[in-house]
Amino acid sequence: MTETSVQPAPPPSTGRSAWQHIAGALRGEHYDYTQGSIGKAILLLAVPMVLEMSFESLFAIVDIWWVNHIDEGWFGAQSTHGNAVAAIGATEAMLSIVYAIGFGVGMAVTAMVARRVGERDLPGAAIAGSQAIGLGLTFGVLTGVPCAIWAPELLGLMTKHNADIVATGTGYARWILGGNVIVVLLFLQNAIFRGAGDPILALKTLAVSNLINLALDPCLIFGLGPFPALGVTGAAVATCIGRAVAVVYQTFLLTRGNGRVRLRPLIRLDAEPMWKLLRLSAGTVGQFLIGTSSWIVLMRLVNDFGAAAAAGYTTGIRILMFSLLPAWGLANAAATLVGQNLGAGRPDRAERSVWLTGVFDMAFLGFVTLVMELLPGPIVAQFTTDAAIAEHAVATLRIVSAGYVFFAWGMVSMQAFNGAGDTATPTWMHFWLFWVLELPLAWALAHPLGLETNGVLWSITTAESIFAVVGIVLFRRGRWKTRQV
Repeated sequence: MTETSVQPAPPPSTGRSAWQHIAGALRGEHYDYTQGSIGKAILLLAVPMVLEMSFESLFAIVDIWWVNHIDEGWFGAQSTHGNAVAAIGATEAMLSIVYAIGFGVGMAVTAMVARRVGERDLPGAAIAGSQAIGLGLTFGVLTGVPCAIWAPELLGLMTKHNADIVATGTGYARWILGGNVIVVLLFLQNAIFRGAGDPILALKTLAVSNLINLALDPCLIFGLGPFPALGVTGAAVATCIGRAVAVVYQTFLLTRGNGRVRLRPLIRLDAEPMWKLLRLSAGTVGQFLIGTSSWIVLMRLVNDFGAAAAAGYTTGIRILMFSLLPAWGLANAAATLVGQNLGAGRPDRAERSVWLTGVFDMAFLGFVTLVMELLPGPIVAQFTTDAAIAEHAVATLRIVSAGYVFFAWGMVSMQAFNGAGDTATPTWMHFWLFWVLELPLAWALAHPLGLETNGVLWSITTAESIFAVVGIVLFRRGRWKTRQV
């Protein structure tokens, strides 16, 4: 029997200041996002979601910061000449497939839970969440075991069989790729919180996992105190431990916490709701798989130009993701608002929410662009002192961030489609703009035209900018308002 927790949900326009509303949202207060001020609704959803995505990106930033200092001999570490960072980049490129599955199914779960919450059907929202957890467990175990076994071979494929990188990074790849189930469950259970309008719960779980990762990273990498010196493998062990604790905490919140939706039992495998979830997930998983497989090919192209190029590209992308993921938090707020307002029969309010969110996202990323264009050197200097790696990292920051204003609208429009259950539209956009345009353009700019790594970077900026323009045009047509979930 599925149980739900129902608490009063006032509209976010009651007579309190914006700061009082934010404080209430961070305390876990429930609000009705289908009524009241749209601006305040965006604010209340976006603040915890932005912080959540910032915490998620901290995993990557902390790991790359510590691993870069292996080469500087911190705490007596033996330099790997950039091989450790290159191994992380190759592994993360492969893990992006798992991210695609997790994000894809997570977006479908967010859409289903948000629509049911908007309809005031909390039992239906709980059923959708339970199906997702069952699906995530199955996928994580079936993919994690073979990835752990064949980690050296997979790493070799990504690095042109560079023996030094494979030897340095096999332990890291084995832990990260073998722990697929942890990553998938972390994404899916936070997607339930977001769809329900409880993003503060997702924020809490990532705060716990990051604190653990922050504490364990230097200990396990350099062997501080009673811990063994595991090198780059230590970064993977610390990350897996932090994420595993977060998943346990999520499970507690979903079954015994004070969230809007409570799952009893935690896992369900019922034919009809599972089929609905799989059907909706096909589009979201497809679009993320296309996007992330493109990143894998781009990483492979960058590796053609040596370990320094790969390490610089990886460092730059990690820094950019730290700045970009908060913008994804804003875009996720748009998905929740679209789903809940369509469920409440208010499509016009859903549309206004998207336009306003897009303006906020554009303003934020416009500021980030200025920082990345004006201060790339000092930023990169915090992560590496290797001149060759730093040169590639600085170029990555400048070239990719040049399209950030467009990226904002691309993210918001895509999440709006997904939140409405229209997963086919962004899937086709991904296919045409990333597989058909971006990858051939990256190869042509990098090799025949001789721009090397910079050519790969310019292909990213070009494809993402066109993606945004197409997304806005299709969103204005309004077909997403008629989708049934």
